[in-house]
Amino acid sequence: MLTIGLFNGLVYGALLLITASGLALIYGLRRVVNFAHGALYMLGAYIGYSIALSTNFWGALLISPLIMGLVGVCLDKAIFSPLQDRDPLSVLLVTFGVLLIIDDLVHAVWGRGNVSVAIPGSLNMTVTLFGMPTPAYRIAVIALGAAVVLGLLGLFRYTRIGLLARAASTDPTTTAMQGVNTDRVSSLIVGLGTGLAGLAGVAASPLYSLSPSMGGDILVNSFVVVVIGGLGSLWGAFLAAILLGLINSYGIMYLPGIAAVLPFMLMVAILLWRPAGLAGNRV
Repeated sequence: MLTIGLFNGLVYGALLLITASGLALIYGLRRVVNFAHGALYMLGAYIGYSIALSTNFWGALLISPLIMGLVGVCLDKAIFSPLQDRDPLSVLLVTFGVLLIIDDLVHAVWGRGNVSVAIPGSLNMTVTLFGMPTPAYRIAVIALGAAVVLGLLGLFRYTRIGLLARAASTDPTTTAMQGVNTDRVSSLIVGLGTGLAGLAGVAASPLYSLSPSMGGDILVNSFVVVVIGGLGSLWGAFLAAILLGLINSYGIMYLPGIAAVLPFMLMVAILLWRPAGLAGNRV
């Protein structure tokens, strides 16, 4: 039972990690708390569903995040950039309005019923892991989460765009004075963040049925992850996502009556201990 709980927690934690990383990136560069992030996750899943019907799952896993990345760049130009210096209430109202627009779009295009995506044939099997039969696709989701972590760490440590993004998130005024187009850098990173939301949506689609309400739970838990980890901190989001995934898994197994509130209890405890979160507020 302990092994099953650990494995399921890592699977859910990997999906949270991918989604919450995008949310942390958008906040880190634009200082905008994006309440539409769960809707972007849902939209990416539905776009992936349509692509999978016409091609295959692997095509959906590649194309849907790219489409969502373009959507993110457009949203940044039209909404996130103008909201950067606005008051929190304006940010809440505008991003919540984006959420409602995306919800209506999904209802109009795909309807209100649940749909599902088949597990790709190459991963539709079980393998023996630690003496326990384990679905191969779930192992692949954990591997995808690890690949996203390594990719983001490599991007921000070893590439020019990553260096510029770190500088822009720390001191955008000084970075702009050095001749860096901080708006362009921020747009690219926001596109990456929304692309990650789409990637998580496609990866989750063979595990959970797609519905117009699927973005709500992932949004709430992603916010919990970002707050626990520290607003704008990728390292904090990584740690908090895995921790929350394990708490969710073991909570369902051993404390089903209060499993739904355990993440919020953890958030309150950590914020009382460290008000800035586990890793402060840096990207």
